[in-house]
Amino acid sequence: MKNFNTFGIMIDCSRNAVMKPDELKKFIAIIAKMGYNQVQLYMEETYEVDNEEYFGYLRGRYTQEELKELDDYCYGLGVELVPCIQTLAHMNAAVRWPKYASITDIDDILLVDDERTYNLIENIMSTLRKCFRTDKIHIGMDEAHNLGKGRFLDRNGLQNRTDILLRHLKRVCELTKKYDFKPMMWSDMFYRLASGGAYYGKIKNFSPEIKAMIPEELTLVYWDYYHADKKTYTDMIKGHKSLTNKVMFAGGAWKWSGFAPHNEFSLRTTKAAISACIDSGIKDAFITCWGDNGAETSMYAILPSLCYAACLANGINLMTDIKEKFKEWTGYNFDDFMLLDLPDKLIKTKGIVNPSKYGLYNDCFMGIFDTTVSDKDSKKYASFARKLKNAACRTGEFSYLFDTLSKLCSVMQYKVDIGVRTRKAYETKDMNTIDALIADYKKMIKRTEDFYKTFKIQWYRENKPHGFDVQDIRLGGLIMRMKSCMERLIELRDGKIDRIPELEEKILTFRADKADFNNWIKTASANVI
Repeated sequence: MKNFNTFGIMIDCSRNAVMKPDELKKFIAIIAKMGYNQVQLYMEETYEVDNEEYFGYLRGRYTQEELKELDDYCYGLGVELVPCIQTLAHMNAAVRWPKYASITDIDDILLVDDERTYNLIENIMSTLRKCFRTDKIHIGMDEAHNLGKGRFLDRNGLQNRTDILLRHLKRVCELTKKYDFKPMMWSDMFYRLASGGAYYGKIKNFSPEIKAMIPEELTLVYWDYYHADKKTYTDMIKGHKSLTNKVMFAGGAWKWSGFAPHNEFSLRTTKAAISACIDSGIKDAFITCWGDNGAETSMYAILPSLCYAACLANGINLMTDIKEKFKEWTGYNFDDFMLLDLPDKLIKTKGIVNPSKYGLYNDCFMGIFDTTVSDKDSKKYASFARKLKNAACRTGEFSYLFDTLSKLCSVMQYKVDIGVRTRKAYETKDMNTIDALIADYKKMIKRTEDFYKTFKIQWYRENKPHGFDVQDIRLGGLIMRMKSCMERLIELRDGKIDRIPELEEKILTFRADKADFNNWIKTASANVI
């Protein structure tokens, strides 16, 4: 890359979607054409570790042989494969097992100062050393907000959380050094310590005590996927450089808000971020590709964002040139792939909203999000479905991405306002309207079943089967709930029941522009799941 020594991506393999090794190779081959020279595999515990049989158990973890094979493949392409792991928090899938629950402090945070914790981390380091050529390792250590407040507190009493964290960091860095790794970690820990809890914001002066906390061998990774103004990035980079001369930047290609990507927003944040990095002399950066709450979005859906970032990093700034590069590198049209954003394009916003997910799971009778619905939304989704279906005819091997989201929009054509229409029909007790509504429920259910089938094809094509059990539960439960609601409407129409209590409760206002809800538990029901 013209402006960077290292320019990579981070692939989330821990939010249920563990990409198949062969599919991962295919994806890496594409981004290698774009000039990316590093891939970080974010694996909280989705990898095999010696002497830790429950680590990644039933999660589709990568075997050591798979990691070695991937490392060899990347090396042949001139791409450095780097393990991006966790050594403190974000261990929620591991700590469910009794072996690791006993070394859990609180939430998903490992128990500091317990030798069993360091035995685990040493097993991790020794295993990864066998699987990766690189001398780099990302040790994570972010967002351990309740550190020292659980089992640690019971054992040791109240202690300064900074001291606890630094003792742990020192032990982890000793282990990285033992196994010839140079560590990097997310930087928010140090910023939060300096600011009293906030991460983003201009800090004029860091105390000598904060600076002294950073081990000499450690690289700080400043992560920011949210801002579209260059100044925020410039100020944050300046702050990082006042802490250490080892700074790496991590941006984001948004694929972690549901079934659809947010390429348009990613382009805006990436433009500001890359420009600030270049002007500020940052020479190492990567683009994160998270998969929060189920990893429904395909990695291929963010190819426009990755192409855009690669072009900017290489000094290519004109959109006409960037689109030509996309065609050269993928064989397809940039504008077609940007259509994958459509399912979440109901409203104009400068931020992120994901109505195609929270609206999909919004209950037909107890619609938490019904006040966000516009009378134009159904027609918009019908239009989105047609555009995506047409694009599927032009996108060859990636047509299945467009087919999946086209069918999602076909569902949403009925689903988006079904709750509003159901409540209105119930209030009028117009049986002809209720009868017509029942017909729409049948269409909606059939389209949801069709969407499920195409989404299943997409998942099994790209990922290991582990993790789709969650989608079976969510979408299967959704279909059953749709049927249940329809059956009660039929009973009402036929006079078998005379009321539906849920439809008599007033739905309270919810702001559509604040509805970035990517948590199935909180969107599917107001009741306890």
